[in-house]
Amino acid sequence: MSGRDTAGAPQPDDETLVRRIARGDDAAFDEFYRRTAPWLAVRLRRRCADDDVVAEVMQDAYLAVWRAAAGYAGSYAGGSAAGWLWTIAARRLVDAYRSRARRLPPPTGLPMAVLTVPGAEDEVVGRLMDDPVASAVRDLAPELREVVQAMVLDELSVSETSALLGVPEGTVKTRARRARALLREVLS
Repeated sequence: MSGRDTAGAPQPDDETLVRRIARGDDAAFDEFYRRTAPWLAVRLRRRCADDDVVAEVMQDAYLAVWRAAAGYAGSYAGGSAAGWLWTIAARRLVDAYRSRARRLPPPTGLPMAVLTVPGAEDEVVGRLMDDPVASAVRDLAPELREVVQAMVLDELSVSETSALLGVPEGTVKTRARRARALLREVLS
């Protein structure tokens, strides 16, 4: 994303900002944060209703951007800086949920099914979709479900989903087609 500042001067795109961050440019980091933090917060809140967790994940993600910008600038060519940031944040969110699950009190004699903690994605799907649709999405194979969640709930493009999941774009497209076909069959 680029544009012009109030004086009409061209603004660097996000990828240029990340390359400048890799060189320790504080102003580039501030600009990258200003541009990306609003949409990142919205996407994280779609997966997590806990504002404290979202704030922690954002802090961890931007710290990782600061520390790993040189890795992006040198090895992530072809992918967008926004997709790279989302990949970092999504992984941090998964880590936060895993950490939360480990901090739960030990079982108290209840059956394990009662103590099972739903994943972040399952919580979001349950809240955002009608019951038949949520049930159908939950019943998809995990690799299909994660593509549906990334592309539908998070409104990511095929390339952003590819970066998030670490699979080729063709695989994302195939999984999306398979998921659509299965959902159509189950819901018809």
